[in-house]
Amino acid sequence: MKNKAVWLGFCLFLNGINLYAQDKFPLKINDAIRLAVNQSKQAKATETKVLNKTYAVDVAKNKALPDVKLTGQVAYLSTPTIDLKIPMGNSGEGASNIETNRMYLGMLNVNMPVYAGGKINSGIQLSKMALQNEKYSAMIQKDQIANQTIALYVALYKAQQTVVLMDENIKRASQQVVDFKAMEQNGLIARNDLLKAELQLSNYQIHHQEAVKNCSVLNYQLVTLLELDPATKIADIQFEDTVYETSNLDENYASTHRNEIKMIENQRLMGLEQVKITKADYFPTVAVTAGYNALGLKDVVTVNNAMTIGLGLSYDLGSFYKNGKSVKQHKTDVKEAEEQLEILNDRIKIEVYQAQQDFDLSKNQKTVFDQALKQSEENYRIVKNKYDNGVADTDDLLEADVQKAQAQINVAVAQATIIEKYYNLLLVNGDLTSQFLN
Repeated sequence: MKNKAVWLGFCLFLNGINLYAQDKFPLKINDAIRLAVNQSKQAKATETKVLNKTYAVDVAKNKALPDVKLTGQVAYLSTPTIDLKIPMGNSGEGASNIETNRMYLGMLNVNMPVYAGGKINSGIQLSKMALQNEKYSAMIQKDQIANQTIALYVALYKAQQTVVLMDENIKRASQQVVDFKAMEQNGLIARNDLLKAELQLSNYQIHHQEAVKNCSVLNYQLVTLLELDPATKIADIQFEDTVYETSNLDENYASTHRNEIKMIENQRLMGLEQVKITKADYFPTVAVTAGYNALGLKDVVTVNNAMTIGLGLSYDLGSFYKNGKSVKQHKTDVKEAEEQLEILNDRIKIEVYQAQQDFDLSKNQKTVFDQALKQSEENYRIVKNKYDNGVADTDDLLEADVQKAQAQINVAVAQATIIEKYYNLLLVNGDLTSQFLN
């Protein structure tokens, strides 16, 4: 209840934010995932499919209920020739003189199935399994939605960080161009050196323009996926330097948590249930029948309260030579599901192993990127000092500047890469979406 209240408050907050969509607002990655798996069009479409299967269960249960049919008819007749075989008095004279021009007929029939070889119960169980399968399918699709959201979110962060760093590099390169122009005018450097500095400034400006465009496109894709106002601008994303652990995950964890595994196992059980339904055709269908009939023929006969009750039996003898192939087919479906389970288990083990390696690599690379940034800053300081003292040339200075800029970008996105790989590890272990559902 508390979680639902928090979620409701968050949705109200976002609705309020959308009224001022031209202003940027913060959006954490967990909130983005929660919006995607609950509010996006794709998520709602999966819920509609689940609802459809829920109604299918009710339809299957209806087959256990009695069939009730009421029919009635009133008709006007031409003058018929009536030859009664029932004696009417001493001589039966006058029977042919009976004139009638109207009749009525009414029937109420009730048919209650009492035995169908277990077909009705198996049909209900099969529809429940189909509903469960649809739920597993919905979770798989929501995993994909969450994964798409994470990819867009991280890509937007990287584009935003690139814009910020390019802004800083443009400011520094612009000042460098100003300094070089003064030095060129005073004959301290060749014009070629000034052109190199201007070229580097142009390169930074091009990268900045590309990053701004990427921010705009990724922001639009993300807010569209999350069903936010298209004019919404997500504020500069900040990732906390959090330590992410996966100690609760082992090589067998995914085999019990992945919805793909659960769905195929459920399909195997559905196959077994379908075998039962097919074998039920070998048995007769028995039903209790009851009826009420009324008949009237004007001036001839009136029948009321004609009630019937009895047993109905239906037996399809053709099932003895037709059902064998159907049973074999459904048994093959069961075997196919078992084989798919084995194949999927092997594939999931590979996915988990690769995801774990990618996650460990991202953490190790973060450490290396931090060291590389310090090295690039120290290298730039040394080269700049050498350049000021006439020991290093312009190429050395500009190259050191580019190396420092690249190192800054690498550090900026390293933490985001760790988070991206961490969520991917949760995804392949089947632990991603469930924690974000309402």
